Amino acid sequence: MYDTIIIGGGPAGLTAAIYARRAGLSALVCEAAVCGGQIINSPEVDNYPARPHVSGWQLAADLQAQAEEFGAEIKYCAVTGLSVGENSKTVHTASGDIEGRTVIIAAGADHRMLDCEGAARLYTKGVSVCATCDGAFFRGRETCVVGGGNTAFEDALYLSGLASKVYLVNRRSVFRAEPKLVEALRARENVEILTPYLAHRVLGESRVEGFEIKNADSGEIVFLPVSGVFAAIGMVPATEAFRCVVQLDAAGYIITDNECRTSVPGVFAAGDVRAKSLRQLVTAASDGAIAASQAASYLSTL
Repeated sequence: MYDTIIIGGGPAGLTAAIYARRAGLSALVCEAAVCGGQIINSPEVDNYPARPHVSGWQLAADLQAQAEEFGAEIKYCAVTGLSVGENSKTVHTASGDIEGRTVIIAAGADHRMLDCEGAARLYTKGVSVCATCDGAFFRGRETCVVGGGNTAFEDALYLSGLASKVYLVNRRSVFRAEPKLVEALRARENVEILTPYLAHRVLGESRVEGFEIKNADSGEIVFLPVSGVFAAIGMVPATEAFRCVVQLDAAGYIITDNECRTSVPGVFAAGDVRAKSLRQLVTAASDGAIAASQAASYLSTL
């Protein structure tokens, strides 16, 4: 029986583990794949306080090492569900059930896929959701990034150092990305920004051989002679396993109060799974600290 079970080993989950252990709680982190979450795909993190120009992988490794140094346990297993009893919570995993007195859901979010013809069929065959993972395969070739947020612009900047040309396609003429990123991308000579265009069709049989986009105003179809199409169009919260346990909003994010408390006493949520306005590395870490502190306060009242 753990004092707290933390579902997810990203920045929110690992920070929660650090704060839980500092509060004297026994803590287990359940991570389905690799600790670090989405941050491990960022070649450089430039907006985390006091750690400029650090790679996402290094920052994640440092977080994990710190959590383990404080005594947190990490178990690599896929969480399939959660049951809430009167005196305990049961986390269901592919390798068995785990009992805890509190639970912190920090499962993060998954990449949203392109919703157009050919995208699913050619996924991993030129269609990708991770520029830093797959960008090297397109060195010297033409690529396209779909999206208008920070991730899309970061991906396009990264690819511009590898590809012969990068198209950035956004369905609106305005961007959600930070102005600094927009300015940096506009300065790249091998980048062309196309708005307002929608993804229409990914072409190719066994691999991507082109990409058709559709003008949102005129309906004109434009062909892009690309070999790679990278989707950066947002995330889907990994909350399906908890849908029948905690309250979710219309988009599937977990509803909490300002103290990361969910609709279920003793169950907390932190990071990208929470319904909130800003999802950044620094806010994930903040959520993790708050959730662990609230878990300790909850346990003190039992």
